[in-house]
Amino acid sequence: MPQITLRSALVVALVSLSACGLFYTEIDSHPCPPPGTPLRYSSFGAPFMNGYCQSCHGSQAVDRQGAPGEFIFDTLEQIQRHRARIFVRSAANNSSMPPGPDDPPADQRQKLADWLACGAPN
Repeated sequence: MPQITLRSALVVALVSLSACGLFYTEIDSHPCPPPGTPLRYSSFGAPFMNGYCQSCHGSQAVDRQGAPGEFIFDTLEQIQRHRARIFVRSAANNSSMPPGPDDPPADQRQKLADWLACGAPN
């Protein structure tokens, strides 16, 4: 029977906790790409938010599924104000939002990370 070392047990524990969403990447650890981003609110931000976020975080959402009332993402200004929070829940390797089967694919989460890290440009 193989012997489990403390290090291997810690690695397994950290991987397990990460998979459960207990660790997340913060916006400050994801710099804006050096040339900036070609992504804009009209070409990326609004479609992403409309497709994945507005059903709970829109001001007209009928069933917010427990989304706090202060987290409304109808406008670019609201998104910019909450961009660090959006990042830790939905961008890069963070995947606690949106809940459910229609999650954004990894490449869209990476684009969201870049767009938010660059200030969510208009």
